[in-house]
Amino acid sequence: MKTDIHGSAALVLARGVGRPRSEGTRTQILAATVRLLETRTVQSISIEAIAREAGVGKATIYRWWDSKALVVIDAFMEHHVVKTPMPRNLPPGKAIASHLVSLIHEYAGWSGRIVAQIIAEGQSDPVVLREFRERFHYGRRALVREMLDEWRVAERILAPANVETLAELLYAPVYMRLLSGSGPLDDRFAQEHINYIYTLLGIEPPDIAELNVVKRSFPVEKTAATR
Repeated sequence: MKTDIHGSAALVLARGVGRPRSEGTRTQILAATVRLLETRTVQSISIEAIAREAGVGKATIYRWWDSKALVVIDAFMEHHVVKTPMPRNLPPGKAIASHLVSLIHEYAGWSGRIVAQIIAEGQSDPVVLREFRERFHYGRRALVREMLDEWRVAERILAPANVETLAELLYAPVYMRLLSGSGPLDDRFAQEHINYIYTLLGIEPPDIAELNVVKRSFPVEKTAATR
């Protein structure tokens, strides 16, 4: 069964009661949240600020989400997921490389700043981390795990029977740079990271310049979690 991460993002709903909820209103609230996050941090915005920006009452927001953090996570997903796809028109090895390059491009800009702040907020609020895992991380992990399984069958890569560790190896260096600022999230890093992983798997690494991945985000000077 194919993992539909786009569908998962669109159907993420929080608990709530009251009048029927409008999908148009939900989209309006998420768009307002994104606008606020373009110039402000996750920590500095509030439900009240989101409500004002969206032109709705706080009660309307609480019919969809239980907290500000959940609104931010869903806004991040709506903005980010469609820009970091796992291409189905490429062989598994190139699809994974393309996904990694698009992820690195996105995390060099707005998306990286927001996800770093979500993770930072989660250090003092375990609920935030749990919701981030359940709403975003698990879906992404399932997507890459599925593609790794296909790759292992198609090319007999030197991967363990359980691909969870390999999936973590793909993502961990990206998050390390994002959260610690230990190095830039740029094309050089993307190529070096892919070269290393693919060499370990006994596969010729693709040239990322040939993957036709569009850069969508403007880079920022720092992507540390405290920004």
